[in-house]
Amino acid sequence: MSEISYKSLVEMAELVRSRQISPVELVEVHLARIEQLNPKLNAYVYVDAAGARQQARAAEAALAKNSAGDSFGPLFGVPLSMKSSVEVAGWLCECGSALRKNYVASEDAPLVARLRAAGAILLGNTNVPEFLMSYETDNSLYGRTNNPWDVTRTPGGSSGGEAAVIAAGCSAGGVGSDGGGSIRIPAHFVGICGLKPTPGRIPSTGHYPVSAGPFAQLGVVGPMARTIADVQCLFEVMAGHDPQDPASAPVALREWSDGEIRKLRVGYFEDDGVTPVTPETAVAVRAAAEALRQQGFQVEAWRPQNLERVWQLWWNLFGRAVQTAFEPTVRGRESELSPMHRAWREHVAKQPALDGQEWMNTMIGRDALRGKLLEQMEKFPILLCPACAVPAFRQGEREWLVQGRRVEYLKAMSYSQWFNLLGNPAAVVPAGKSPEGLPIGVQVVGRPWEDEAVLAVAAKIEQVTGGFRPPPIA
Repeated sequence: MSEISYKSLVEMAELVRSRQISPVELVEVHLARIEQLNPKLNAYVYVDAAGARQQARAAEAALAKNSAGDSFGPLFGVPLSMKSSVEVAGWLCECGSALRKNYVASEDAPLVARLRAAGAILLGNTNVPEFLMSYETDNSLYGRTNNPWDVTRTPGGSSGGEAAVIAAGCSAGGVGSDGGGSIRIPAHFVGICGLKPTPGRIPSTGHYPVSAGPFAQLGVVGPMARTIADVQCLFEVMAGHDPQDPASAPVALREWSDGEIRKLRVGYFEDDGVTPVTPETAVAVRAAAEALRQQGFQVEAWRPQNLERVWQLWWNLFGRAVQTAFEPTVRGRESELSPMHRAWREHVAKQPALDGQEWMNTMIGRDALRGKLLEQMEKFPILLCPACAVPAFRQGEREWLVQGRRVEYLKAMSYSQWFNLLGNPAAVVPAGKSPEGLPIGVQVVGRPWEDEAVLAVAAKIEQVTGGFRPPPIA
């Protein structure tokens, strides 16, 4: 069972097309694995077993009729999962909150429709922290999600349920969302791959919270899977213009040649000079840099300027502005919020809400810093750095002692947060492990709209560092 469920989704699609495995068999393998492991992980909040079986039978019938060998979509027969903040027609889309309990989506989000059109079979959706506002996946509706590497640790958030099911072989891949590291940090915590695309490359339409205001500035939806090739396949299927997404732009997919990729100069930094990282995290970044150097890339140690200021502006939007935006939703129903979300709101409330002048200064400051970084990235189109200061932490932890210094919860995640404010595409690929054997991912960052280059460089790292390895829960 695990041998099949741990194949890449690209391999699964080829096995289905070549009739070496049927869509029905593939779905049944995944449903059996979900039944076996989800009680330990608590990662799926809804499994549409009947719907998945119906889709699989329809796919099998289509194969039987296709004796001429006509081509199918790139995801034909592949079982996928979905973060429970993305609308799938007929499924609950509660975003981990009692305030949305029993909310059922009436139609598919555009990205879901694109996955279906490519032949994907949807298994179910996955757990999140309430309103996606945490790096730990827990809520009052469904409880806590556990990391398949160590169930006493978190798979991260907010796409923690999605990361856990993919790492455990309970899904071939899926979709997360990311406003402050919510794809990349869970991918790093469980040892899979993920991409935070440039805002607008994949439509966020049909995601909750809606893609508007501060969410449109920071948040994206993106692919998660066990290999970079799988992430790229999902990206290519979902990418494309959507007029309902305010960040969307008609940017065509680009295929970079190997020669073009190798000409991209790479800058790397092990820490930001403010928040220390674990020694093994620094080793993983150096290993990724060396993997590229061995393949002929020009690689230099280099760190962007103004990262602390970038973080402050990100917090103005993700923390303070988003809290204000949610006030009408929460007002009068505070008692229904989960303890973890109440604690988040109390932390944000230690600072006043943004006034009009500070909002304006934040937006102008963001554009100024973005311009400076992009100017610097003319020299270094690719950056390598940590995804997070620490590996997967124990449930409930909020600070760590790293190299003799105290590292606070939010600042540990700053390595991912910067690039939400700045709008860069960024991928995570496994590149090392902690003393406890936990996976450590490295972040590959590119220039806006050059997502394909980011994935190509990440694939070069993956070839050398070895990529995904199954967790002990398997």
